[in-house]
Amino acid sequence: MTDHPPSFFAPRVLFPFILVTLIWGSTWFVIRGQIAEVPSSWSVTYRFLLAGLLMLGVAAVKGQRIRFTTPELAYAALIGTLQFTFNFNLVYAAEHHITSGLVAVVFALLVVPNAILARIFLGNRFSSRFVLGSALALIGVALLFVHEVRADPSSAPDTLLGVGLTVCAVLTASVPNVMQASARARALPIMSLLGWSMLFGTLANTLWSLWTVGPPIWGHSLGYALGLAYLGVAAGALTFTLYFGLIRDIGPAKASFSNVLIPVIAMAISTLFEGYHWVPLTMAGGAIVILGMVIALAPARDLSADEGDPARRQD
Repeated sequence: MTDHPPSFFAPRVLFPFILVTLIWGSTWFVIRGQIAEVPSSWSVTYRFLLAGLLMLGVAAVKGQRIRFTTPELAYAALIGTLQFTFNFNLVYAAEHHITSGLVAVVFALLVVPNAILARIFLGNRFSSRFVLGSALALIGVALLFVHEVRADPSSAPDTLLGVGLTVCAVLTASVPNVMQASARARALPIMSLLGWSMLFGTLANTLWSLWTVGPPIWGHSLGYALGLAYLGVAAGALTFTLYFGLIRDIGPAKASFSNVLIPVIAMAISTLFEGYHWVPLTMAGGAIVILGMVIALAPARDLSADEGDPARRQD
């Protein structure tokens, strides 16, 4: 008999959630430095080549199975192409048109398609508390969005294009998020699956870069190299292992709340290092986001009605 999913506030869930949110909350600024030196598609290629090789190396050291069958490799290739090629190229491209803060805010919408697809394909149900908390959090995101649009120096066409690219990135990220919660993905070791997915994503990124940009272009500054190492190791191998583990533990909708909180974290980091000034609109938005998250992720009395029940998913 399968146990109920752990509470969000259990240490095995809460600590990885906090670490993922803090690291990913800082990546928006690092990406800005990456695309300033090297075409975005090549930066994405280098990032996930490093992360994928590291993942398979660690998986081998830990004794995880890294030899996959052809169908398993095809499954990893689908995850990798969606998550590590389409999603990240769209995000990097969006940051050419709008600020990183606005991209982060729009990406917070990931909770919506994750919840819908999890309901359709995994049969996940949601408590009324989760629905209410999600609605409140999205209201907070909307307030942050209004402020970021006002502060964004881009022209209207650029803003529309950047937001559109980010929405497309959200959709391409949602599908592999939900795939990670499926029984097929759960049967595979997570680090090996991620490693192969990242390498297949790297292959697709390489082909795309050669077609659209030309031969590889490398950033020569120390800042670029350090940023690449941070994105590949901390914000790649480490965080995706933790994040996809969260998806398997508590479901894709709840795990994606890290993306709802990330804009608040990004703004807090910007306050410390870039002199970002909070205004009443952003303070209200941030407070509502946090309140909604607490309501949505608080333990429900009826666990069978909560989303992400692995026992019910396998029935």
